[in-house]
Amino acid sequence: MAEVRIGTSGWHYAHWRRRFYPEKLKPSEWLPYFARHFDTVEVNATFYREPRASTIAQWIEHTPEDFLFAVKMHRAITHYQRLENVEESLERFDAIARSFGEKLGVVLVQLPPSLAFDAERVAAFFKQLRRRSRQRRYALEARHKSWLSDDATEVLQQYDIAWCIADSGGRYPTAEFVTAPFVYLRFHGPGPLYASSYSDEALCEWAGKIRRWKRQKRDVFVYFNNDFEGYAIQNAQRLKEFVT
Repeated sequence: MAEVRIGTSGWHYAHWRRRFYPEKLKPSEWLPYFARHFDTVEVNATFYREPRASTIAQWIEHTPEDFLFAVKMHRAITHYQRLENVEESLERFDAIARSFGEKLGVVLVQLPPSLAFDAERVAAFFKQLRRRSRQRRYALEARHKSWLSDDATEVLQQYDIAWCIADSGGRYPTAEFVTAPFVYLRFHGPGPLYASSYSDEALCEWAGKIRRWKRQKRDVFVYFNNDFEGYAIQNAQRLKEFVT
């Protein structure tokens, strides 16, 4: 049966203290507390640095058996090398992804707004991903309007890469493409990025779409990235209520 998993982009936010985390809870206890309320989280830390194996082991230990992590690909691959000549960087990142074991849900590939769709470059990159793992789930968040094309969706479908349906309040081009056996959504805020909250009306509308995808037997992963004022927590909890 298809699953719907709803969480947030990250959990280690000091400004969530008192808004979500109890005031006296130690930061080292935030993830276990988070995992009592949500069954998935997006790891943004892997975009900026390579976590130690011991750190990942702690994350795994501090979450329930059925908890899943969505791991963001390192920016060296997406933003610096821009998907080209990435064999060595992919090898390093792949070791990190494998460290999550059965708790790896999805690998998120977030591209910079300046990276336009190039069929040859993208296909070569996806081939490298699939040579490493035929089964791993990948989602791609593209922020250049050239990706809103039939050619782009065809390449994504060919390699079973999910198009990330991302809401950024109109800042970046978006579309509700479904290009893989699962659906991946990111919510950055309906107004100011990361600092605005979704209305119940908007969340209800998304809940209807999520239920439809689930009926199509597609797993759905949803992450709120509007961490300011704890909006991500509030919106994720509310969406869970509407989807149920």
